Amino acid sequence: MKKEGRSVQFHFYVSEQEAAAIQERMEQIGVANLSAYLRKMAVDGYIIHLDMSEVQELVRLLRICSNNLNQYARRANETGSIYAADVEDLRGRLDGLWDGMEKLLRGFANIP
Repeated sequence: MKKEGRSVQFHFYVSEQEAAAIQERMEQIGVANLSAYLRKMAVDGYIIHLDMSEVQELVRLLRICSNNLNQYARRANETGSIYAADVEDLRGRLDGLWDGMEKLLRGFANIP
């Protein structure tokens, strides 16, 4: 059965070393589907893989700050006051997150 309207089949051989190199590149970019990888490389000549670990870390830190903000708001609603040190701590963390986000966005802007 033909998938996605594809009717032409390519068949070729590679050496053991070439197969290992292909497998290594697939692992480096996190691709498990050999057909998709070879098709993308044959049509476009390259695949861009973005390391999103920094984004995941920023999201994690944003969640922490969000939780802290919710705790501060709960305390303010319960007691009618909030500590200035808590607000400054949260402000400092958010400033650090913005710096990290700017660095990350500049890095993305430099991708050819």
